[in-house]
Amino acid sequence: MTMLDAKSIDLHYGAAQALRGVSLQAEVGEVTCVLGRNGVGKTSLLDALAGQQPVSGGSIQWEGADITKLKPYERARRGIAYVPQGRMIFSTMTVKENIETGLVVSGGSEVPGDIYELFPVLLEMKDRRGGNLSGGQQQQLAIARALATRPKVLLLDEPTEGIQPSIIKDMARTLKRIRDERGLSIVVSEQVLSFALDIADRVLVIENGEIVRDDPRDGVDAAQISKYLSV
Repeated sequence: MTMLDAKSIDLHYGAAQALRGVSLQAEVGEVTCVLGRNGVGKTSLLDALAGQQPVSGGSIQWEGADITKLKPYERARRGIAYVPQGRMIFSTMTVKENIETGLVVSGGSEVPGDIYELFPVLLEMKDRRGGNLSGGQQQQLAIARALATRPKVLLLDEPTEGIQPSIIKDMARTLKRIRDERGLSIVVSEQVLSFALDIADRVLVIENGEIVRDDPRDGVDAAQISKYLSV
């Protein structure tokens, strides 16, 4: 079942075109990885899906309904959660308070125990300020806050950026667990091919604002894709 269906998306920043006819389908219980170098349109695509940037062409469907014109908060209420590049946690708020901001969308009053089960370190540090966490811990916090909204689709923009390899492996395991246990659709933009191949059910490659490859995980040619990621 397709949760989120972007069809022929165009996106402009003034006269500059960032996306050209991009299509993407987020299926229930699948991880879709969008790979590409810096500046090729990965963040623009996730911003478009989350409603952070208006599209100039194409449409975005949510469970068959057109949400192309909906605001970000309206999409969040539908079930789209977005963890942007740089994580954007509240540095002066505690870990617990950060996660609680996600409860505004879901209507909860207490942080669900299953979130701390996914990220045990956050339970240990629940009274620590977010700004005092390591980069990897802040990324876990950002994902936990997104999960507190009880989303159906989780969008992650460059989640491995600035994170040490051991934490990246833990994150891959956690994302697969989230997919399997919660049946979420997860869309991840990435530059780290090994991480993408570890978690992905489908791999897309974006180049100059266009999708140039779209392969199921079993059909991925890693050598070919790596050429699109080299500087």
